[in-house]
Amino acid sequence: MEMIPVTSSNIAAIGYDEQSATLTIQFIKENAVYEYYDVPQYEYDALMSAGSHGSYANKNIYKVYRQQRIA
Repeated sequence: MEMIPVTSSNIAAIGYDEQSATLTIQFIKENAVYEYYDVPQYEYDALMSAGSHGSYANKNIYKVYRQQRIA
């Protein structure tokens, strides 16, 4: 999966796998990486086009979708 660098105070890069609907977010602090499962394509698209990736993810991703820290 390609990780796309983003400009954010908290998020370093974001990736998305359409086949598995898995969203991957690499955070700046501690270089932690989380996967979020069953995330629809429209949610990824909205996250990538949001004015603030962190704010959007906080409201629409973090506590909505199952997640697991992978690194």
